[in-house]
Amino acid sequence: MINDKRKALGRGLDSLLPSRPTMSPIAMPAQAAASAQEISIDSIDPNPYQTRRRINEAALEELAESIRASGVVQPVVLRPTANGRFQLVAGERRWHASRRAGKATIPAVVRQISNEQAMEITIIENLQREDLNPMEQARAFERLSREFSLTQEQIASRTGKDRASIANFIRLLKLPEDVQNALETGALSLGHGKVLLALAGFPEHLERAAREIIEKQLSVRQTEELVARLLNPHGAEQKQEKPAVPVDPNVREAQRSLESTLGVKVEIHDRKGKGKIILKYGSLEDFDRIVEALAAK
Repeated sequence: MINDKRKALGRGLDSLLPSRPTMSPIAMPAQAAASAQEISIDSIDPNPYQTRRRINEAALEELAESIRASGVVQPVVLRPTANGRFQLVAGERRWHASRRAGKATIPAVVRQISNEQAMEITIIENLQREDLNPMEQARAFERLSREFSLTQEQIASRTGKDRASIANFIRLLKLPEDVQNALETGALSLGHGKVLLALAGFPEHLERAAREIIEKQLSVRQTEELVARLLNPHGAEQKQEKPAVPVDPNVREAQRSLESTLGVKVEIHDRKGKGKIILKYGSLEDFDRIVEALAAK
């Protein structure tokens, strides 16, 4: 399973670094077997493509203690720049922790790497370690698309994610800055963010909903109900007046799946195998995206 994941996600990294000794061996290009060299920490510049904005201080200090005791087990990846300096490609935490541990040098593999490869490797390394929060992933995928003209299908194949996930992450960038910050700090989850996208065309409702989710610690399911009430307040009143009609669990699950995939409110009315599916959109962008998604299917 580990090898399969590395093959899916680590195309960039595996072309540069050998596998860890504890893992089953993977066939590597000959140039990847080159031994690491000790590089002065002060001659290394940060990675301009780093998508992670937050580093856990406690975890970093723990890594620094480990490096003080045992050194750096896995070399970082660098690429040469002007005036004998190097730019970090992979291994930011090891670099910071080595500096904190008082090390003068760090083991490194130096390779000629393009800008696109450097960014791809950075994203893949963080995805493999699940180090990126939802907004960091969203910005990373958007940057790959914008700076290197990669399609969502190409990004998906390079990172091991499915195309729908890439699209959902990028759509998070449509949320207001306050809501993005809440996703970044963990006050809101990715599931909350996906549901809130249904309110993208109604900023006053969206910000109100985000505040209520955080204050009341609402679950994703409760958030779905909140968003439905905000999108259709009259429908909520009618539901209170009329007795609830039992919904088939399969229909309910299909409805949730469509809402997660399309990012809009979905209603399925089914009676003995016949009925209708209603998609509620809040903006022309939502409309165009739904039409595109349905046409692609």
